[in-house]
Amino acid sequence: MKNSVFIATSLDGLIAGKNDELDWLSTFPEIDQIDTGFNDFTSRIDALLMGRNTFEVVAGFEGEWFYNKPVFVWSNSLTEIPERLEDKAFLVKGSITEVLDEIHGKGYQQLYIDGGKTIQSFLKEDLIDEMIITTIPVLLGSGIPMFTDLPKRLVFECIKSTRFLDKVVQNHFVRSR
Repeated sequence: MKNSVFIATSLDGLIAGKNDELDWLSTFPEIDQIDTGFNDFTSRIDALLMGRNTFEVVAGFEGEWFYNKPVFVWSNSLTEIPERLEDKAFLVKGSITEVLDEIHGKGYQQLYIDGGKTIQSFLKEDLIDEMIITTIPVLLGSGIPMFTDLPKRLVFECIKSTRFLDKVVQNHFVRSR
């Protein structure tokens, strides 16, 4: 079983602006034309687990559904998945342990963990095994942070760093246990 993160942050460690805006991800639109490893990453996972806020943002994107793997939406307040996504996204409720037990019980072992609060919750429980973090060199000044307070220090090893366009840096970290 493995829980992995693939995410972009601003230079000041934010994953979204103060009003959930993501337009800063297109600061260098030419990055969309190169391979940053996302397809390789998603080929190694079985399913995604994301929080309600992130799900609501991505469900609002126009066009085809972005993910080709099952998406589990962790929410104790959401009551239903939009009809157009009923066969692609599934609600899960409960504690981290209950949610993981349910997902693992369905045969999904390699999970992509997405969404700020969800990632933070997993980090607080020391349940993240790998993080691929792409840093976009823009300062947002305020917004949703990637990291918050943790009950203990978590040590990761950087196993790979890649520069894209001589502007954007992607670091691949694995948890040292």
